[in-house]
Amino acid sequence: MHHALMYVGGFERNRPKLTSASTTFDGSDGQPHPYPAWPEPTDGIRVSFMEKAGKKFVAVRVADETSDVVLPNELVLIPGEHFGFNVRLSGEPTVVDDNHAIMKLLEDIIKKNHDTADELLQIRTRFKAAASSK
Repeated sequence: MHHALMYVGGFERNRPKLTSASTTFDGSDGQPHPYPAWPEPTDGIRVSFMEKAGKKFVAVRVADETSDVVLPNELVLIPGEHFGFNVRLSGEPTVVDDNHAIMKLLEDIIKKNHDTADELLQIRTRFKAAASSK
């Protein structure tokens, strides 16, 4: 499966107005910037992340083909653990083929977001079913 992580702006400036319908973010130049397209073929989990002060990247939104969830509580992304080794985050969407790392990321997100756990657990169930069939 192909998963992807996408940069959607600076946390302090953009998090307060993030919704599941968001398609732009305000850049450091004060101008709106459209989200890039998800890379083809992204058939797995799509994680939107923002940058907090101090170069900390945090997951703020999780989606699959059925659901799109804005996280009440962001999760700091840990390289290697959450999106595999030899994968670098950038301003362009990053493709991740490591199902185990994405599952760990999703499970850590669920633990930190009890308010949206039902919908996130449904995403996890669909992911596990799709991953086991490939």
